[in-house]
Amino acid sequence: MRTVEPSVVEGTALEARPSGGGSLLLQILRERPSALVGFVIVVFFVFLAVFGPALALHSSTAQTGAVYAPPSTHHWLGTDDGGVDVLSQLMRGGRTSLIVGFAAALVAMIVGGGIGLTAGYAGGGIDVALMRITDYFLVIPDLVLMIVVATVFGPSLSHVILVIGLLLWTTTARIVRAQVKSVRERVYVKRARSLGAGHLRIVFQHVLPQVAPLLIANTVLTIAYAIFDESALAFLGVGVPGVSWGVMLQHAFDRTAMTQGAWWAFVPPGVAIGLVVIGCYLMGQAIEDALNPRLRVAHLSIRTWRFRAPAALARDLARDDAA
Repeated sequence: MRTVEPSVVEGTALEARPSGGGSLLLQILRERPSALVGFVIVVFFVFLAVFGPALALHSSTAQTGAVYAPPSTHHWLGTDDGGVDVLSQLMRGGRTSLIVGFAAALVAMIVGGGIGLTAGYAGGGIDVALMRITDYFLVIPDLVLMIVVATVFGPSLSHVILVIGLLLWTTTARIVRAQVKSVRERVYVKRARSLGAGHLRIVFQHVLPQVAPLLIANTVLTIAYAIFDESALAFLGVGVPGVSWGVMLQHAFDRTAMTQGAWWAFVPPGVAIGLVVIGCYLMGQAIEDALNPRLRVAHLSIRTWRFRAPAALARDLARDDAA
């Protein structure tokens, strides 16, 4: 039986066309140019972080030019106060910053997702206790506590990852908890409980798949926060030892690059941090749409609309009446 389009105004109607087949993620990327832009930005910097140091023309630690040499064909982004190629430092520093960002976001996802899932599903006293702990960490200034903890335990890659990850889980926990409290009251969850399904089975087969898209999207956004926090810690002198985007900014600030007009020493790492943050934000918004289980019923969802001409609408109505 053919479905008749609903009338909007006299003489016109909207025609609903179901979504086409294919990968839903690719479809979201095609329909949202901003998501594609974010994906390209993130992939580009990941590529530079992985293969950039091997493809670099100059060393990222040894002097290969004059002090604060401007950009040229030999040094595309100039050199810093030690005559080190800025482009080589940018590519090697991106590896450190992205490792911290992805690893810290993973820690925040595990801790925050576990606490939010437990609090939302258990409810009662467990929910109250876990949320009060979350609220306590939520009101503490993250950057200040990160500086104190990083200073006490010493600057190292593992310490910085743990410090940032264990202080960025609060938002994830609250978002996941709210979603779990909604999912656990749905009919299919109650039906599974009435049929004797255990708590672990309900959580991993019915609740977690529904909150996973939100958790993944929030984790991608957390990567941006983690990279920003790592850069802030490095700028304040308590970050990861070695080369990173934050260390490059710190050296440019401490070694008078700004006063000497050597913009190439601090603009590239600042732009890289900003672009990665923007890319993660755009990707986070797109991933939530692409992985949301409610969007998988493509044959029921209406994606595009177009107006039908009155004559075509009259012919379709007459054909349906004749059938």
